Amino acid sequence: MGAGAGSGRGQLFLRSLLFLLLAGPPGRHPARGQLRYAVPEELEHGAFVANLGEDLGLDVSTLSARRFRIVSRAGARQHLEVNLENGILFVNERIDREEVCEAGGTCLLHLQLLVESPLELYRVEVEVLDINDHAPTFPWQEYVLEVAESAVLGARFPLESAQDPDVGTNSVHTYRLSPNGFFSLEVQTRSDASKFAELVLERALDREQQRVHRVLLTALDGGVPERSGTAHILVTVLDANDNVPAFDQPSYGVSLPEDAPAGTLVIQLNATDLDEGPNGEIEYSFSGHAPPRVRELFHVEPRSGQVLLKGRLDYERASLHELYVQAKDRGPSAVAVHCRVLVHLLDVNDNAPEVTLTSVSTPVLEDAPPGTVIAVISVLDRDSGDNGRVSCEVGPNVPFELRSSFRNYYTLVTTQALDREVVPEYNVRITARDMGSPALLTRSTLTIPVSDVNDNAPRFLQPSYSVYVMENNAPGASICSVSALDPDCQQNAYLSYSIADGHIHGMPVGTYVSINSDSGHMYALRSLDYEQIRSFQIQVQAQDAGFPPLSANVTVHIFVLDQNDNAPVIVSPMPRNGSVATELVPRSARPGYLVGTVSAVDADAGLNSRLSYQLLQATDFTLFSLTPDTGELRTLRSFLEQDASRQQLVVQVRDGGQPALSATVSLLLSVVETMPQTLSDFSEFSLPPEVSSSSPLTLYLLVSLGSISFTFLLAILILTAIRCRGERRSRQGDSCSPPRCHCCPGSRPSSDGLKTSNLTAQPPAGTTAATCLDVPAGGPPGYCYKVCLGPESAQSDFMFLKPCSPPRNNEKDPGKRSRPDQHLQVSKEAKQPNTDWLPPSTQRPALKRYR
Repeated sequence: MGAGAGSGRGQLFLRSLLFLLLAGPPGRHPARGQLRYAVPEELEHGAFVANLGEDLGLDVSTLSARRFRIVSRAGARQHLEVNLENGILFVNERIDREEVCEAGGTCLLHLQLLVESPLELYRVEVEVLDINDHAPTFPWQEYVLEVAESAVLGARFPLESAQDPDVGTNSVHTYRLSPNGFFSLEVQTRSDASKFAELVLERALDREQQRVHRVLLTALDGGVPERSGTAHILVTVLDANDNVPAFDQPSYGVSLPEDAPAGTLVIQLNATDLDEGPNGEIEYSFSGHAPPRVRELFHVEPRSGQVLLKGRLDYERASLHELYVQAKDRGPSAVAVHCRVLVHLLDVNDNAPEVTLTSVSTPVLEDAPPGTVIAVISVLDRDSGDNGRVSCEVGPNVPFELRSSFRNYYTLVTTQALDREVVPEYNVRITARDMGSPALLTRSTLTIPVSDVNDNAPRFLQPSYSVYVMENNAPGASICSVSALDPDCQQNAYLSYSIADGHIHGMPVGTYVSINSDSGHMYALRSLDYEQIRSFQIQVQAQDAGFPPLSANVTVHIFVLDQNDNAPVIVSPMPRNGSVATELVPRSARPGYLVGTVSAVDADAGLNSRLSYQLLQATDFTLFSLTPDTGELRTLRSFLEQDASRQQLVVQVRDGGQPALSATVSLLLSVVETMPQTLSDFSEFSLPPEVSSSSPLTLYLLVSLGSISFTFLLAILILTAIRCRGERRSRQGDSCSPPRCHCCPGSRPSSDGLKTSNLTAQPPAGTTAATCLDVPAGGPPGYCYKVCLGPESAQSDFMFLKPCSPPRNNEKDPGKRSRPDQHLQVSKEAKQPNTDWLPPSTQRPALKRYR
């Protein structure tokens, strides 16, 4: 080895520093719209390369949050790295240019820089500059060269070339030969600018004088400082073999497809030797400085000169192979001649495109706008030309497309709005196809889940709910369940139920029903009464847990079903003093005579309020009948003399519920000869509030009572006017003269006289005189109660009683009048009135006002 081969690491650092001083600091060079830097090889870890944050115009404080990074293929060595604190690109591990770039020429590191939020992609090229870190080396430390003593002056003998992995000026620059008296050195340049040396004979050799000559061959590179390598050449002088082999041409070129199988004939070499015998037999072999890679790929047949393919070619690794073949005869003092064979590889489409998902932002929100970047995809095809040109596309029927950002780089973006409820996940098939023939393709599937947003309000299963609840329900019992669906997922689909604020009959709705917020089950908080509330409605709200929350309402109609929990209530006739109801029946009543109507109401509804009437008990069942549907009490036959004057009846009213409820009323019917014009117990009743608002019978009764009251008041007004008119006439005469009859002030009719007012006193036809009836019974001593009926009161049921004036003729008998032909004498043996038929207490105040 030369003197520079053993330099240490400190010398390497000094050489790198000197290179930087000469070449200047690493700089960026714009190339096709991208950043380009240059950095020497063999720099230590942490060495500065470039300030990417400043050059790219990025905010250094956000680099870490935006995940600024270098994207590399899986398994690739990371020679460079970015400091996220200051945005500086530095050396991560030692870069050996000869290892990174096997072939010569420009050595570039292609970096893809990715930053997120928003997603941006940058391309940076870093050129690795060669430094003189390798010394030239020879294949052997000692090389034996046989030269015939008959060699002529100026004969040239090619020597083994030195190898230097460095490139450019740092590679082998020249050769130097140690001083001697027989040989000189000439340096030749090949077409690829590489150097090789030839030994030139300057003085005739004489084997008998000196059989061996030793010279030192030194190879020098052009680096600073200069490096060198040496080899010892042992020149053996042979007896004369006058002719050396000769190739047809010094250099050959051949093209070979890279997919050629092993054993393929690359080229047939031919060399000739004018000598005969062993001196003319030629053997072929690789020259000593053929690189190992060539020996692995190719084989030379020693006898035939055929160059055969031995290994597998790869155009992407090396597109040109340079072979050096030597030919040497088998004679003594054989001299080898050399030729160069250039094997140009033809690219075939043997590499399918490689698809790499550089960055994927998943899941994607379903409300992401069109154009949102989902992933960055890089495509690489190691072939060249059309075989290396790649087109990329996505499968059909997906809302995504590929947009080309740089060469062989694509961004996958959305083309339309997404809907997770329709498609929760997309399997996007990406197809990369090259332009070769036949074309090769690669398919890769990217799974893109769609993240849910709260864009769907809950929806109830029914537009409204109708619930039927039997009254008298148990408080706390479940009455129904509502259910809603939300097509969203997770938290956005979690529903809670509530009842909207409101009032039912003045009470908060929360006092009637409650709802389970999780399940939607509704519960009655109180026992419902059909007679108080028959139906009501509430608003139920279902709200999800999204942000912002969405809700929906539904109306729940609750109908209370009736139970037979109310017995019939008899409203007519009303029992007197809590005992029995009384009624008068004329003895002259014929069969079918309507005695009265038993009326009852039931607060229930439907069949529970359908009433039927039944006669339970009777003094004589053959005398009366009761209509089951209407409650009309009628006579079945005429009264007989032997029939009792008082008939006791018990009437039962039964509803149609299950079980049936009933009520009874006792009736006492008095059979009388004549009927007084008074209200009977069948008309004395007051309706309960619930009946007046719920039964058609109530309306009829109210109308009837109103009509009777109006007629009664009108009659009072008319009779009051008549009475006042009669008092004015009484001032002119105090006797009941035939043309005038007036009621004396201060007179008070007895209740007996009022009750017997149905007795008819008919005056002679055409007379205008008043008709007076003496009613001695019930009056105080010395008073005569006279019934005065005027012509206008012949059809009236009302009577006004007054005490008669004392007789002017001093008659002792007060019942006798001066004109007996115009008076109807009432028998002194008149029957006592039935105290059971006294006017009801509700009518007595009114009657007092009319006296």
